[in-house]
Order: sequence, then structure tokens, then C-alpha cells
Amino acid sequence: MYKLFFKPLIDYVSALIAIIIFSPIFIIVTILLYFANNGKPFFFQVRPGKNEKLFSIIKFKTMNDKVDENGKLLPDSYRLTKIGMLVRKTSIDELPQLLNILKGDMSLIGPRPLLPQYLPFYKENEKKRHTVKPGITGLAQVSGRNNINWDTKLRFDADYVENLSFKMDFNILLKTIYKVIASKDVAIDTTNVEALLNVERQNSMN
Repeated sequence: MYKLFFKPLIDYVSALIAIIIFSPIFIIVTILLYFANNGKPFFFQVRPGKNEKLFSIIKFKTMNDKVDENGKLLPDSYRLTKIGMLVRKTSIDELPQLLNILKGDMSLIGPRPLLPQYLPFYKENEKKRHTVKPGITGLAQVSGRNNINWDTKLRFDADYVENLSFKMDFNILLKTIYKVIASKDVAIDTTNVEALLNVERQNSMN
């Protein structure tokens, strides 16, 4: 009952209330990033959601689009703006995903939506992560975030799906709030924080 009815209802109502409460922050950050990123305050990227259905995730754009002499994007550390660094450190960059929840693409709590190119590289048990809606935060994020390897992170996602309950979601939410306030396990510069899953597993097969 919780998974099929109450969780979607809680997601929608909570997202709507959060957007209203945080609207001043949303507006201010949008304006600041508009000027910092040449009129592009938002970042859109295609991600697989429930049942591997593709959707566009919405985040605040924390990096500019500067390129080198060959037209290739510079490393993250060179493109991360000052306001972007603050937005990422406080996890405000995730705020626009509340709109994804209202659209029905995401949930407050669930496995984080990863990249489409990872789909062929999930192990059988790890594929469970796509039987539920992806979340803004999840069990893996409160258990180490960028400080744990892919196998551990994806195992947390499968464990979440297998044990999904209101109690688990509530505990994850409390831990997320603590980590955001404490700025714990947040990668400000994501350069080389983790290898791409498809590259890592492709290399392990060679």
C-alpha cells in the first residue's frame, strides 16, 4: 500500500510544499546562475527512470561551457563557477528536481538516476534499481555518496528496493537533511571522483 499509493502521494505533496517554501532561493539562484553561465541557469540531461524509461533530469547548472583550443570541454575544476561551487556544496543544485517529482519522473527517495550508457553493464541484482522511480536522495547517498565504489553503491540501491518502506524512507530523509546541513560527503570538484561505470566494468572484462 505504501509503495503504490502513499509514497507517490507523499512525493507530490512534499515536492509542491518544498517548491513554495524554497521559491525565494530558487529565484535568487536562477538569476545568479543566469549571469554566471551566459543565460543558462539550468542543466538538463537524459537519464533512465522507472522501467528504464528515459527522461530529462533538471539541475542547476554549476559549471560553464568553456572549452580548450580543440573545442573540448575543460575539466570540471576549470569550469566550476564560484556561485556554482556554493550551490553544489549546499546541494541546492538538486532543488530543480522537485519539478521532476511533480512531473512523475522521480521520487524524493530512491536510487539516483544514472547515465543511460550504464544500462548494459548492470549485474542482474543491480537491475532492481529500475523497478522503482529514481530519487533525489537514496540509501547509497546517505551511506557514503561519492566515497564508496560502484559495487557497493549499486548494492545499496538493490537493498533499498528489496526493503522499501515508510520507515526506511523517513530514516534516509533525516540522514539526508543532516548531511546537507553538515555538507558531508559532498564532492565540490567531481574531477576524478569516480570512474564511469561502463568504463570501469568494460576494463574489468578485458
